[in-house]
Amino acid sequence: MDPLRIGARLTAAALLITAVSACATAQVSKPETVAGAKAGPWVNLLDGSTKAWRGYGVDSMPSAWQFDPTTGVLTRTRFGGDIITRAQYADFELELEWQIRRGGNSGIFYRATEGTKVIYENAPEMQILDNAVHNDGKNTLTSAGANYALDAPVRDVTRPVGEWNKARIVAVGPHVEHWLNDVKLLEYRLWTPEWTAKVAKTKFNQWPSYGLAKRGHIGLQEHGDVIAFRNIRIRELTK
Repeated sequence: MDPLRIGARLTAAALLITAVSACATAQVSKPETVAGAKAGPWVNLLDGSTKAWRGYGVDSMPSAWQFDPTTGVLTRTRFGGDIITRAQYADFELELEWQIRRGGNSGIFYRATEGTKVIYENAPEMQILDNAVHNDGKNTLTSAGANYALDAPVRDVTRPVGEWNKARIVAVGPHVEHWLNDVKLLEYRLWTPEWTAKVAKTKFNQWPSYGLAKRGHIGLQEHGDVIAFRNIRIRELTK
């Protein structure tokens, strides 16, 4: 074959590879969208320490919560209070893994304020539970993955006690999603007439600020049981 033709073909091939590479790079750098919002970078909330956390209503980390930097596991071992992130978040995507002991109960709070005596009086909660043994597992509204007492999961996808469960919460404005083990369990909208009506039928109706905050802390519940968390990360979302 003519050397000039060979050179032309090689040049064309190189240009095609460059174009494909540039396209791939552009796709990688394009911001992700989650629930109609652009996603920022992930932030590790257990980056070798518990510096991103403190106790609810206090500036220190309760000693009841122990972090093992070698395993990256945060464990609540005894009574000592709920914990919250030092930072506050409005729209976000939160991921973490949890592991509960037999009969255990805990929860994940979001957009928590410190305007009430305890965190559950103001912040919505994604329930953590041993569905098989704990009494709350008999009611889907209070079972694992539920928007506690307000919205039930579509089904039970929890793994056996002793195994890790992957939880995910997406919150964009009034829109909230609960995911567990890669299954979307439920979604709901805050601050609507329907939301107000649901709250009015629960114990939360005695706390006027319940679920109204548009920005707040992420919280982990100390409910008297041994509970472990790992791989906690969050990224902020923008509309």
